[in-house]
Amino acid sequence: QVQLVESGGGFVQTGGSLRLSCVASGRTSSSLMMGWFRQAPGNEREFVAAIRWNGGTSDYEGSVKGRFTISKSNVKNTVYLEMNNLKPEDTAVYYCAANFRGFGITVATMTSDYDYWGQGTQVTVST
Repeated sequence: QVQLVESGGGFVQTGGSLRLSCVASGRTSSSLMMGWFRQAPGNEREFVAAIRWNGGTSDYEGSVKGRFTISKSNVKNTVYLEMNNLKPEDTAVYYCAANFRGFGITVATMTSDYDYWGQGTQVTVST
């Protein structure tokens, strides 16, 4: 079992920045993968970014590439999502997720790939 707690959401104007954090407690493993997803009202939860705990390989959804950066601290068991040049369409509840399934050398991008979820943190970007 692993528990995930997100923080860092808030209200920001277009073009602004926010950094989300997700602390993982409980089970840890070299097979751990952690990701960020988001869900806007009326929409399905969608992939944003993910990172492999062992090696640091990462992947991003197309619309956030070049604006968002996912990183991790093995010492703090924390994954971060640095979000720059935020746009109104980035407004959503952002969820941290984790799995221990391995996935070879790939990065998991589907909600069904993840077994553990945080409670979510709201990000609102105004025009």
